[in-house]
Amino acid sequence: MEQQTKTSARALGAALKPRQLTMMGLGSAIGAGLFIGSGAGIQAAGPAVLISYLVAGTLIILVMWALGEMAAANPDSGAFSVYTAKAYGPVAGATVGWLWWLQLVVVIAAEALGAAGLLATIFPALPVWLMAFVFIVVLTAVNLTSVKNFGEFEFWFALLKVAAIVGFLLVGAALLFGWLPGVQSPGLTNFTGAGFAPDGFAGIATALFVVAFAFGGTEIVSVAAAETAEPARSVKKAVRTVLWRILIFYIGAIFVIAAVVPVGSAGLKSPFAAVLDAAGMPGAATAITLVAVAALLSALNANLYGASRMAYSLAERGEAPRLLASVSKARVPVVAVLASVAFGVVTVVLELAFPEMVLPVLLNIVGSTCLLVWTSALLAQLALRLRADRDGTELPLRMPGFPWLTGMGLLILAAIFTVGFIGEDSRPQLLSTFALVALLAVANWMHHRNRKVVPVVESAERAKAPVLID
Repeated sequence: MEQQTKTSARALGAALKPRQLTMMGLGSAIGAGLFIGSGAGIQAAGPAVLISYLVAGTLIILVMWALGEMAAANPDSGAFSVYTAKAYGPVAGATVGWLWWLQLVVVIAAEALGAAGLLATIFPALPVWLMAFVFIVVLTAVNLTSVKNFGEFEFWFALLKVAAIVGFLLVGAALLFGWLPGVQSPGLTNFTGAGFAPDGFAGIATALFVVAFAFGGTEIVSVAAAETAEPARSVKKAVRTVLWRILIFYIGAIFVIAAVVPVGSAGLKSPFAAVLDAAGMPGAATAITLVAVAALLSALNANLYGASRMAYSLAERGEAPRLLASVSKARVPVVAVLASVAFGVVTVVLELAFPEMVLPVLLNIVGSTCLLVWTSALLAQLALRLRADRDGTELPLRMPGFPWLTGMGLLILAAIFTVGFIGEDSRPQLLSTFALVALLAVANWMHHRNRKVVPVVESAERAKAPVLID
């Protein structure tokens, strides 16, 4: 395991700093799903959506602990794909890796078009197609230079989002306590009586399925850990710092929105702007739109990074064409970056040529991928931790409350899947994702049947030296 870590580090480098990894983990959880999509959860459950967010937040904390434990012991750019392979075999690991890669490259297209569309509401003279391609080109260039530049870029993106949330919480607190001159506090009337949970448990359960996806992206910390100078120390800090901040930012923001914006209000379409408007803040809608654009571009940047590293790892293990493991002198997997962004570019072109006919279908197919990735992470941690404890292996970071908390995470995921299958709107999405998983599993099984695969535990030791690209 130690030799594998060193080999991977030499191939990709170790230029990410602990502060960048920490902010990456924090920023990846604060995306457009919070700034724009949080209203859907409140609409479904009313102020009781706070319960849904607490459950979903607990789940992501458990997943982060599990991933942190495995990443600290074995930092690898394949992260949960590698850990799943170690626990349950190369077919399972490759299936999870390809599933996550497909999700990211599809979402890259959605984020580019989404950011361009939002910016067009402020600057209608700018063509959406042009802005989308400019965003892709610029962020591809960022990813091609060096991981240090990517980390710094993502650090400032994340800092902007965190600053926006902190500012929002301060304004929200001032509004609720009646400290704003000339503005009457709405108080906590939305939380009293039947208005707290207008649809009861059913509404809370429905909202749980909706809000769980807002935390998607936090798993990228386990991927980036492989490119830090001191992976074990950096992962420990990132996990411990990110966890409590996620809860404060999410629960705090949702509490303010639920207290200020009543269920059924048109303001839930843009809940942050609605709160700032209620506080008498001029230009609120424009400010939130710009922050949402930054959130989408940050996610695009991070997803391109994650997709390229997963493609690199799959190639390094013989699960993808060897060319994808090629690295530049700056130790960037150039071919993997270009291959990942190419899929996104093609999707953007097709979506612009055939509006609402390509992207919605692809997003429906990969929509529940994050749930399956989190499930694989918890299952892998369960198996690998039991194995480590049985063998007496020392771990740099140990998930507390094992195995009960791991089991709790799996139970929460089972509940989310159950709610999803019950709902008529969410059932097709889950079925499509499971069909994709089955297809990938069969393809990877056939791939392994037709060739002799190097065991994942030894892949780094036996892999050929990475191809250097000038």
